[in-house]
Amino acid sequence: MLRSRRIITSTLIRNIITNQNHKHGIMNTRYNTTQAATTTTSTTVLKRWPTSMIESNGDYTAEAESQLEALIGGPLYEKQHNNALPLLPVPQVKDTIAKLMDTALPLVESEAERTSFLNAAKSFEQDDLVKILQQRLVEKREKTPNSSWLALWWNQMGYLQVRDPIVVNVSYFFHLSDDGTVLPAQLQNKNYSLGVMRGAAALVACAEMRKEVCSGSMPHEAIGRKEPRTPLCSVAFKYMFHACRIPKLEQDAYRIYDPSVYTHCIVARKGRFFKVAFIDDVTQEPLPLEVIEDQLQQCVQMADGDDLNNSNNNLQLGWLTSGNRDDWAHAREALLVAGGDKLQRALEVLESGAILLCLDDEEPESRRQCGNVFWHGGGQNNGETGGNRWFDKSVQIFATNNGKLGLMGEHSMMDGMPMIQLADRVANMSYAKAQERTAGGSTGAVAPVEDIFGACAEELQKGYHGDVVSNLTSNAEMALKELIDNHQLHVQSFQAFGSSYIKQAGYSPDAFVQQAIQLATYRLFGKQAATYEATQTRPFLHGRTETTRAVSMASSKFLDRMGLKPLYDEHDPQAVNEKLELLSGAIDSHVKYMRGAAQGLGVDRHLLGLTLLVKDGEETPALLTDPVTKRSKHWRVSTSHLSHPRFDNWGFGEVVPDGVGVAYGIKNNCCLFNITARREHDWTD
Repeated sequence: MLRSRRIITSTLIRNIITNQNHKHGIMNTRYNTTQAATTTTSTTVLKRWPTSMIESNGDYTAEAESQLEALIGGPLYEKQHNNALPLLPVPQVKDTIAKLMDTALPLVESEAERTSFLNAAKSFEQDDLVKILQQRLVEKREKTPNSSWLALWWNQMGYLQVRDPIVVNVSYFFHLSDDGTVLPAQLQNKNYSLGVMRGAAALVACAEMRKEVCSGSMPHEAIGRKEPRTPLCSVAFKYMFHACRIPKLEQDAYRIYDPSVYTHCIVARKGRFFKVAFIDDVTQEPLPLEVIEDQLQQCVQMADGDDLNNSNNNLQLGWLTSGNRDDWAHAREALLVAGGDKLQRALEVLESGAILLCLDDEEPESRRQCGNVFWHGGGQNNGETGGNRWFDKSVQIFATNNGKLGLMGEHSMMDGMPMIQLADRVANMSYAKAQERTAGGSTGAVAPVEDIFGACAEELQKGYHGDVVSNLTSNAEMALKELIDNHQLHVQSFQAFGSSYIKQAGYSPDAFVQQAIQLATYRLFGKQAATYEATQTRPFLHGRTETTRAVSMASSKFLDRMGLKPLYDEHDPQAVNEKLELLSGAIDSHVKYMRGAAQGLGVDRHLLGLTLLVKDGEETPALLTDPVTKRSKHWRVSTSHLSHPRFDNWGFGEVVPDGVGVAYGIKNNCCLFNITARREHDWTD
């Protein structure tokens, strides 16, 4: 089992680096909370879109979508045009083969496999068809000067065409730190839960960032410590607010709505969904905190009152968003038949909301309990909180009765780094700050809270259609609860040391922890396993991510020397020196690969592009179907690193049934790990 002592290797690694002075490149994967700082004024105007809704099939270059950036304008999108961002490169075949061999050979399981793989790799570079495929890929890049050669494939095949449930398999969550300015004593003068208070403050933060994003006034992101810094692509921000994935057979769509027309948010409580005003329609500024709180409390009272009185108003439609995508597509059509125009309007209200705030009837305390609530709704209420979600929404914020706060991102059109900006705003918007920021705000009339599905509840509950809807929601509920029950989540907070100590020892914190994960999973599985670390490629136009492969010949040598079980030889100077040298080599190898991946020069996206360009009647080159190649991208260990001072945890699911998902953060004096896997393996505790 993946015991905590195996996550950061062991006392051995802690001991063997103490007096070392080797220097390695430090990959800056921490979030700098000053990056997002900006100011706006109430004079910022949201420009009206040509149409109130745009439906995307994953193509960033579609006319309606691409024109939005020019229409919105502002600093956020100033680098999106005029060749300000370079195009994603096409790596050289020989370079990709060299990297593939280094990361795949450690996974060979027999001499026959090794020989076959080496022969396939040798012939690949000389294969005439491979040269044709490479030329096709280069031409594809040249023919898409306004995008990435990979983007449409990635958005569609990697996300919108995937039929697995979004929850667990696609979405990720953040667990934000507690707010010290929200004290139980304050509740003596208010009948609000801590969840209502924290939820209201979170909406203030969302409203402020929404204005900046939707007006384009937010500065574009950039990385690097020296000027000029490297700008990052901003295309994903269009899918942050007023956005929703739409289930369709075979391939989903994504709808984004005009923020100058739609200014509401959605609030969920006990499976009921409400339309709530949180922005002044004229200034686009957040409403006063007290106004937002009052509206959230109305949602709680309406939902809890109906629940107490066994009302029939609660349709529990949120369950439907948790299932297989084709099942949900069929169910959505059945709902539209049953509910007609009323349901169509209700769905438009829900889909067009800026974000979804889920006021959860839960009181988790530990990181593990919070992780289960925020990951899939499987908290202390036997999975019932899973129905208080609309998993298709691009952003969901969770506030529990006792004031725990989380956030979920739907991954299809937007990766984690843009979401971190929003999460940073929410995490740093304390209740006291929200009070101060909204003092003196609009005091005009506010639209009343609206039960979104209230007007069509009767149509969806009576007769034949009522039976159909009831069966659909019941089946979806059972499926999600089974999915939840089939998974485990464990959180390990390693307190012995963090980035400060690792840097003092002369190592990259990320690369060091990756070697610790390699050793932990090596001892867990009894052999090394393909390991994925996400690396962003947003310096390129429409860039998303590339894979950093953590397996290498250098890491294999390090693991062989460390052994499948502790050798208890940390007091042997020769053994310590040998292990130190091998650890240093493994870290160097990882840093080198990551730098290449960040430049778009990894293995996996390149091989994917070549594979997709094989035409009917052409024989796929042997290397692309070789068992060793396949094993090297069967991601039994899926990892990602995010460090933020106000994140208590974050996580995602495993990507293959026989694998683990490891999300980690490296703080100054500790390391935090969120481990997920299927329960049948019992790998997380």
